Amino acid sequence: MKQAKTLTPQELKAVFAHVVTRRHGARDRAIVGLSFYAGLRAHEIASLTVSNVLGVDGRILSETLLDASQTKGRRARKVFLSDKLRDELKRYCNARGPQNSECEALFLTQKARPFTANAICHLFLAIYQQVGLRAASSHSGRRTFITKLASKGVSVRVLAALAGHASISTTQRYIDVNDEQIRCAIELM
Repeated sequence: MKQAKTLTPQELKAVFAHVVTRRHGARDRAIVGLSFYAGLRAHEIASLTVSNVLGVDGRILSETLLDASQTKGRRARKVFLSDKLRDELKRYCNARGPQNSECEALFLTQKARPFTANAICHLFLAIYQQVGLRAASSHSGRRTFITKLASKGVSVRVLAALAGHASISTTQRYIDVNDEQIRCAIELM
């Protein structure tokens, strides 16, 4: 099975620039951000609730706990939200307006229904198609997230924890090796 494309910094910039032009730009930027800045899967993004990102004081959390029903491996895990991602989520929550309850789905379709994992996958495909990216999928953000951190020297054990992988061998399959990484590695000598 072919792996999802890992996006270059220029391609990612083009994706973010494009999503703001869409009808639900703040929502779509937050969804893309969760994929590229937290490495979340489509199912995990679709399953997020308001209480996963907003504290009782209305502030965006710096970390959240996904319960077993929200993860692929059916194991609860902590997800850390970077400042950059928290800014995206704050913009989205401000644009979204008041929530009805903390257990309400974070992302709603234009018909005010919670997104499904399949709908998130289709959203990513539409965005990538509109930007002109081939071989990119809903998993591209996750692969890019892991590859980018690996290229910055983050250990595979930390990457596995961030990705929610039980085995580092799974995480290693996500890491693309490119010429820039090889150039940086050789300069360490």
